[in-house]
Amino acid sequence: MIASSSIFSNFPHGRSLGLRLDTLIRLRWLAVVGQTVSLFVVHVLLGFPLPVIACLAAVALSAVVNLLLRVRFPIARRLSDLSAGPLLAYDVLQLTVLLYLTGGLNNPFALLYLAPVMISAAALSWTTTVTLGLFAITCAGAVGLWHEPLPWSGPDRPMLPDLFLAGMWVSISVSIGFIGLHSWRVAEEARELADALAATELVLAREQHLSQLDGLAAAAAHELGTPLATIALVVKEMERSMAPDSPHADDVFLLRDQVKRCRDILQTLTSLGSGDAPFDRMPLSHLLEEVVEPHRNFGITISVALPEDRDDEPVLARNPGLIYGLGNLVENAVDFAKTRVELEARWTTTRMEIVVRDDGPGFAPEVSDRIGQPYVTSRARDRQAPAEEESGLGLGFFIAKTLLERTGATLWVENRPQPVTGAEVKISWMRSALAIDA
Repeated sequence: MIASSSIFSNFPHGRSLGLRLDTLIRLRWLAVVGQTVSLFVVHVLLGFPLPVIACLAAVALSAVVNLLLRVRFPIARRLSDLSAGPLLAYDVLQLTVLLYLTGGLNNPFALLYLAPVMISAAALSWTTTVTLGLFAITCAGAVGLWHEPLPWSGPDRPMLPDLFLAGMWVSISVSIGFIGLHSWRVAEEARELADALAATELVLAREQHLSQLDGLAAAAAHELGTPLATIALVVKEMERSMAPDSPHADDVFLLRDQVKRCRDILQTLTSLGSGDAPFDRMPLSHLLEEVVEPHRNFGITISVALPEDRDDEPVLARNPGLIYGLGNLVENAVDFAKTRVELEARWTTTRMEIVVRDDGPGFAPEVSDRIGQPYVTSRARDRQAPAEEESGLGLGFFIAKTLLERTGATLWVENRPQPVTGAEVKISWMRSALAIDA
């Protein structure tokens, strides 16, 4: 359990993974093509007068920037916030120049201010996204106040009221804020879930490696059995042919004793790898004792309550995911309990149920609807507690829930009814999902 904390430290949530340079270059090429086509349609097909040279210069500058990036840096490079932020800010500035030349907020393409902010929200940090959003809003406001006339053919050039243009700026500002926040939140949840699942897979892989050692031990015991039997036979013959007063009698006796000890060790290794071994197939009560034993030396009383009639007790295969999942719940209960943690097991002919209770502060009301999600710290802490006591990443319960659900379990989480305090986690299975006797 303790070793798993080193795994979780490699998955800090809220960290942006950066933006791939190739992605940014491809998006900018798309913008260059779109802007060029728009200028061609407006100026050539529609016949609207445009400052074509200035507009094409702004578009060509983006193409030059793209070519320089392609030549200067590897395509697979991931840009940090300090690198990607200025490049996206350049896109905002280039769009502002084009809008200034073509009517400002009168131009319907002003909505393209949303694009760089959405890209930042999906791949960069919240700080960079907010900064870029404020920059885009400022540029939109500036181009709304100062701009060239909207290109139009004929004497009746449309003139939008200032109030309408102000509404356009407010609409763009609100859209940048709302869509940016929504995109960042969705991307952040995806990053958190991916990190948490990766941590869970690493933990489960470690448990599976431990289980595989049982099989290796059995194989080693099988291979060593034959030479050890030969040594034992030779020692026995030496002991028979040796005179009682031989100076080597003590050495032979010691050799025989060590051979016997080796046999005992090999039998133990064989039992660990055997499908009929007590460590591989155990009653539910033994499994619970294995789960709680590592947590008994932390000053918290841990009790395991079982039905009085245990004739029909389930017999389970040793499942690393089951043991680790239950162990995480017990560890969480011990961390928050004041004096006592209780485990209660119940079963029928069709179902099994385990309840984990503690007498701690219980689950905080503000996170009660999100318990089981990654990076949600699920308990209320004493406000006077030292900061280091709140350093958990909120992955423990998520991992326990994930591992137990893989075994077919259903979990219910709630606070214990008043007047007692503490949390209660109920885990239920169909007996046929785990019990060998089923």
